[in-house]
Amino acid sequence: MLEDRNKGDEAKMRITVVGLGYVGAVAAAALAHSGYNVVGVDADWERVSAFRQGSCPFYEPKLPELLSSGLAAGRLRFHHPEEMTTPLGEVILVAVGTPSRSYGGTDLSQVRAAIRWVPQYEPGSAVLVMKSTVPPGTGLRLVAEELVNSGLRYVANPEFLREGQAVYDWFHPGRIVIGGENEEAITLVKKMYTGIEAPLLITDITSAETIKYAANAFLATKISFVNEMASLCERVGANIDDIARGIGLDPRIGQSFLRAGLGYGGSCFPKDIRALDFCSAVKGYNFELLRAVINVNNRQRLLPLQALHAAFGTIKGVKVALLGVAFKPHTDDSREAPALDIARLLVEDGAEVRAYDPQAMENARSLLPEKVVLCESALEALRGTQAVVLVTEWPEFCELPWEQVSRVLVPPRLIFDGRNALDGRELMRLGFYYRGVGRSGPRWEQRHQENNQ
Repeated sequence: MLEDRNKGDEAKMRITVVGLGYVGAVAAAALAHSGYNVVGVDADWERVSAFRQGSCPFYEPKLPELLSSGLAAGRLRFHHPEEMTTPLGEVILVAVGTPSRSYGGTDLSQVRAAIRWVPQYEPGSAVLVMKSTVPPGTGLRLVAEELVNSGLRYVANPEFLREGQAVYDWFHPGRIVIGGENEEAITLVKKMYTGIEAPLLITDITSAETIKYAANAFLATKISFVNEMASLCERVGANIDDIARGIGLDPRIGQSFLRAGLGYGGSCFPKDIRALDFCSAVKGYNFELLRAVINVNNRQRLLPLQALHAAFGTIKGVKVALLGVAFKPHTDDSREAPALDIARLLVEDGAEVRAYDPQAMENARSLLPEKVVLCESALEALRGTQAVVLVTEWPEFCELPWEQVSRVLVPPRLIFDGRNALDGRELMRLGFYYRGVGRSGPRWEQRHQENNQ
């Protein structure tokens, strides 16, 4: 567990966190752990009640322990907006949702509602810190339209937390970005991060907003680039694992985000990429590279369907197991997860689909087609199926007893490894028909031929 940081002047600062989703809840619990007096506010009564009891309503490793320690120390409290009676404090951190609109723009209704709620508590010259991801230029508009004559000082402080590793990322950030015009406000926000070592970048508000989008756009571009290379590998007989390692060893490129697979999903990358594309179009700029990134990512979700058609011809009546419905491991978030599109495509083509995920079953229940059978274990999902699609590389899937699995599957025992997370050669040795993403070349084809003779 992290060392308690209740010391010195930090304990005197009062912070209100508005919005208790993946970002706001981590921020509230982490700031309380660092010694600040924190009040978390959310419009969802059930969520507030859960947090008061030290229970986290979503899956985020190490967050429950952090919540419990903050509550026990008396530095962390939770309220619904209707029952707030205490002053908001010197810092008001906004971490509400900014979902996509159907045309690609960003829905800022929750942000505006939060900002309009603050003045009724007479916050004086408190610093309003924007943690929510908002399009470039939003902060200046909010200052002009919502905060004029309010006395509040506005600072953009984008978050760079990864779901599944958010607690670690809060205390070990790659950088801290603070965008503002008021030096005293910037100094107060810097104080929130006392004891956290990371490069600190001070910018104007709009640049801070743009950094968040630029970071996600660049990472998404790396993902789509390696997937494009994987498609080329399939055609020339190269192995994408070797290609990715070969270019990743170049320090100018790096190894991260170079694993070929079914593409990105989740609550951040898809909406942020679309929002940046929309923002560019509104400003009269055609961001062609970004649109290519989106198109490649959408195409990757067709790969399992193509592999099944290649193996079976028609897939009507074919029994398929989907392993993973969260958009990535160590989270229960299924928003824009590849599994959702893959399941719809399979069901539309007549396949009989079973699915399992260690954490995301409840969240995915209303998002998956009704015909998908939700199972209570991986082996239950696998039993009697002819094909397996690994969608989310949870450790428990990578460590399955595959020799035992081979006995509960039905020929041809196709495994489509949508994350290149399995030992394909070992699976082929066990008699599976294995397909990865961009894993081609003589070593793979020879093994396929040996197992099909």
